[in-house]
Amino acid sequence: MFVLTKSTLALMIGFIISTLTGYFLIPLLKKMNVGQRISIFVGENHKKKNGIPTMGGLIFIIPTFITILIMYFTKKIDINSNLLIVLFVFVAYAILGGIDDVMKLKHKKNEGLTEIQKLFGQVVIAIVFFYIYMKSGSEPLLWFHAFNLKIDIGWFYGFFILFMLVASSNAVNITDGLDGLAGGLSFIATLVLGIITWTTNWLLGYQDIAIFCFILAGSILGFLVYNTHPAKVFMGDTGSLALGGVLAAVAILIRREITFAIIMGVFVVDTLSVIIQVFSILVFKKKIFLMTPLHHNFEKLGWKEQDIVKLFWICGLILGTAALVYGAWL
Repeated sequence: MFVLTKSTLALMIGFIISTLTGYFLIPLLKKMNVGQRISIFVGENHKKKNGIPTMGGLIFIIPTFITILIMYFTKKIDINSNLLIVLFVFVAYAILGGIDDVMKLKHKKNEGLTEIQKLFGQVVIAIVFFYIYMKSGSEPLLWFHAFNLKIDIGWFYGFFILFMLVASSNAVNITDGLDGLAGGLSFIATLVLGIITWTTNWLLGYQDIAIFCFILAGSILGFLVYNTHPAKVFMGDTGSLALGGVLAAVAILIRREITFAIIMGVFVVDTLSVIIQVFSILVFKKKIFLMTPLHHNFEKLGWKEQDIVKLFWICGLILGTAALVYGAWL
């Protein structure tokens, strides 16, 4: 009961502060002309979104830190090395995304950092995380918890972690294309990771990391108040890179890398659709999808934006439930 109370309290505080932050921050972003530049390749339905404030990830990033401070000073959470690693990744990827958003605004078009520049920044942050993580005494093991199996993959584990962090941050960024889509899926993923984290009592500060997940989930829920259709604000790269990076970091710390692939299943499929499309065009000179990522393909088929988001949320919820069965029950 104590765990449930503490988790619910963390979620609700995050939600309330995030909702209030959005109420005051969105008008400020409008005054600063921090408007999204919509790509010319999207459909007509998206062109009306041009100028809607971006960098809305601040609506859940700032409240997450405020809530952590509130819970720390009320002695409901402790700041430990593992939580600090998580917070580092969260902030570092948010700053990288923020730079990208600012450059897009400066250029007054949907072009910020180049793909190489963004990838370089993501890799550098991932390397710093890996260095700190391994220095803390972690072993290069892949855990299959349901089968009580540990596999030592040696030096390849470093590349595996780099791939997880970079792929996850990019996957959320790619999926952030419809009102409420990436935010809703991230809420589900964060909630599931928080629940699973409560079972990792062998990890230093596991309770604090779990509480962080519930705080973040509540903050994302507050953001969704303004991001669901019709969106009043977009999370931008500031939010999407931060979410993808921190979710991967938590999964690595709690040694649930395999479970994480299930949790992020919708993000994975959406990202794979882009890779498959590019590969098919380069090799076979032929498109497989009408448009990628996959959510835009459904739009081209005539689906309403809200219906696509609902379908993806349902799929995310089903995969999240499967992850809980595998990661916390079996």
